[in-house]
Amino acid sequence: MTAPAPASDTAGEGGGDATRIEAFLDAIWMERGLSDATLAAYRSDLAAFSRWLNANGRGLITAEAPDVLGLLGERMRGGARPRSVARLLSSLRRFYRHAVCEGLRGDDPTADVSPPKRGRALPAVLTEGEVEALIAAPDTETAIGERDRTMLEVLYATGLRVSELVGLPVAALGLTEGVVRVTGKGGRERLVPLGDAARDWLARYLRGARTALLGERGSRHAFVTARGAAMTRQAFWYRVRHYAVEAGIHGPLSPHTLRHSFATHLVNHGADLRVVQMLLGHSDLSTTQIYTHVARQRLQDLHAVHHPRA
Repeated sequence: MTAPAPASDTAGEGGGDATRIEAFLDAIWMERGLSDATLAAYRSDLAAFSRWLNANGRGLITAEAPDVLGLLGERMRGGARPRSVARLLSSLRRFYRHAVCEGLRGDDPTADVSPPKRGRALPAVLTEGEVEALIAAPDTETAIGERDRTMLEVLYATGLRVSELVGLPVAALGLTEGVVRVTGKGGRERLVPLGDAARDWLARYLRGARTALLGERGSRHAFVTARGAAMTRQAFWYRVRHYAVEAGIHGPLSPHTLRHSFATHLVNHGADLRVVQMLLGHSDLSTTQIYTHVARQRLQDLHAVHHPRA
């Protein structure tokens, strides 16, 4: 951790404002031990507001609520994202709370300013055809390919988080019952059905590829590497991206893409939202409700493409 950079007037803000910005950064750095990146973000936001104020003959300490609203509005009209504008307001709010505490001014001009509403981004999902192509991409004639095919089958069949998948112990696999016992966030356990395809691939993998990968070594983990170590989240996702290219999938991928696809396809086929919530291990139904929006958007897109009068 390094101390904030010395004050500089080269950015265009007034000398008094520059000094106050650096004094503020010094204070919060000493209090909280913030990262260099966070301090740089505060400096950038405050310097931008200072320049905007100076152009109108004002400074940070004399700014009023209309000034704050003016800058935020200008940013929004210029195409800034709500998240970026909200961060700017957060920087200003912290500065003015500090200024009030230090007795530099008697009120906080950001107190009654609300951040812009941020619409929740819909998760990227694969089509059912893309999922089938992805799952079929590994070469199952090799031990690694058989392992990867099994992991993809289980991931799509259960909607597990990737961290939950790679951390699965063999003891959690109930092949006879056709379920997997998952320990999710907060140590909460849930039972998730495997489905016939995933159960068959797991049985094949445990008999064949896993034994070949381990050799004489032992492991409590279900999914292992050629060195006998537990599969890692990063290594598995590298494999997924490789198979996505082979399958001709060029859209956005993230470690949650198959989990999102699992949930969205269930909703598309009429699954009750509370069932999906239980399968995903969400503690709050509101988290699961995003998938109804994804399904609705998908239906609208299909209608727009295929209906003759759309």
